[in-house]
Amino acid sequence: MIAAELDAAGLSDPCLRAAYQRCRDLNARHGKTYYLATKMLTQAQRPAVHALYGFARWADDIVDTAPPDADRAQVAAGLGELADGLSAGLRTGYSTDPILAAVVDTAARYRIAPALFADFMDSMRMDLEVTSYPDRAALDSYVHGSAEVIGLQVLPVLGTVGPPAEAAPYAAALGKAFQLTNFLRDVAEDLDRGRVYLPADELAAFGVDHGLLAWCRAHQRTDPRVRAALASQHATTRAIYRFARGGIAMLHPVSRPCVATALTLYSEILGRIEDSDFAVFAHRARVGQLRRVGVAVPALARAFWARRTGGAS
Repeated sequence: MIAAELDAAGLSDPCLRAAYQRCRDLNARHGKTYYLATKMLTQAQRPAVHALYGFARWADDIVDTAPPDADRAQVAAGLGELADGLSAGLRTGYSTDPILAAVVDTAARYRIAPALFADFMDSMRMDLEVTSYPDRAALDSYVHGSAEVIGLQVLPVLGTVGPPAEAAPYAAALGKAFQLTNFLRDVAEDLDRGRVYLPADELAAFGVDHGLLAWCRAHQRTDPRVRAALASQHATTRAIYRFARGGIAMLHPVSRPCVATALTLYSEILGRIEDSDFAVFAHRARVGQLRRVGVAVPALARAFWARRTGGAS
């Protein structure tokens, strides 16, 4: 299937095809919901989305998979090397790196602004130094680079029925909603890494601080104050999903089933957390395979029909 996707995207260079394949593998391994949703896109669109998500996953892993005792300077140097390679590739339109080659090619094909990649790398660097966020504004600054820019990068690949600038706020909001969902699902894992991605002042309004979160993690129990704070964070995130959903109609018809599927399945992670009474310190919330298939099958049918009527392959 990957060969057909690469052929549909007009990719013939063997090295470039191999680079896109590696990005696809990264997306398939780490982003099950995202990867499933890409099946609703046309074959020609898929390689570019895999390149963008695969690169984001790769950069994120440089920070998140580093051993606890890893030398921060070495991790920073790794990020710096990646940023320099990406910047050079975006400037010249070419890279010999087996992953960056696909990202650079995608950026050139779809005229993706280099500033979006620079903002992303800035947020990756923040993860090396910043372990908590005092308020929503500080967290939003991080999330812009770590998530909103991903939505903005993908938008040209998805296509729009009107001016892209009108759809951009919705694309950014969907990336933000996905990221905030990750923060709520992964509170325990982030604590293990010494990080809290929830606004400290909003937690404090419910009597929650880092110490109480650490107690919950150690005892795998959710204190009532933490439960109330998390419920408030869920309400904020759901409001962002509602806003983002309004942008689906602005996308090209062939792209709508993909985005709608990703939005539905990812937002349901919040529901799974709520159903567990916010037991995020005891287990990781997941949307089951049967549910993913149940959402994906009708979406695939809609995607097929959109391609038939829209003339895309």
